[in-house]
Amino acid sequence: MTDPRLLAAWAVVVAASLAVVVYDIRANNVGIAPLMKFVWTLTVLYSGPLGLAVYYYSGRPSIPEDTVWRRGFRSVAHCYSGCGAGEVVGVVVAAGLLDLPTLSVAAVTFACAYLAGFALTVGPLVQEGEDLRTAVADAFYSETPSITVMEVTAIGTDIVVAGEAAITEPLFWSGLVFSLTVGLLVAYPLNVALVHVGVKGGMQDPREAAA
Repeated sequence: MTDPRLLAAWAVVVAASLAVVVYDIRANNVGIAPLMKFVWTLTVLYSGPLGLAVYYYSGRPSIPEDTVWRRGFRSVAHCYSGCGAGEVVGVVVAAGLLDLPTLSVAAVTFACAYLAGFALTVGPLVQEGEDLRTAVADAFYSETPSITVMEVTAIGTDIVVAGEAAITEPLFWSGLVFSLTVGLLVAYPLNVALVHVGVKGGMQDPREAAA
């Protein structure tokens, strides 16, 4: 994880994965909501071929049935896209630019991730006509467990793997990439459970969007 050539190779793989998901959305999945196009693009940007596999498994109109497992993946990808953006901003600013102590880095990163993930839920609800107060309450209820598990895992992993790395070192970036994906995987079973009990809806069925 300290070899810059490995990081460069990963960047090439991610770029290829992004090209595939962008092409597929434009060619075969134009009916999905703009939010989900954004979600899938960021999921692949963060996790490369793993994000692409999640998209193919749960986000395309060709899926044979919309199981709770697929709905769980769409739900965790939605959480991941917003939280990931907040986490990247938080850790780069707190650890990379301000060089804050570890606990401060964790707090700033968690706050940025939570706010970004929260906003990605509240914004669309308000756009759909829900009043702001109800949207905030709904987002707090449905997203807090997933965001908490995802970010505690991701931030903790990043601190363990690259806590002493400077922003100019390959380990800083490779640790960030690795920790994001670990957070996605750990939060997935929780999202399946939340969908199963009705706390989360599992986002949009791509088959219905295509129809």
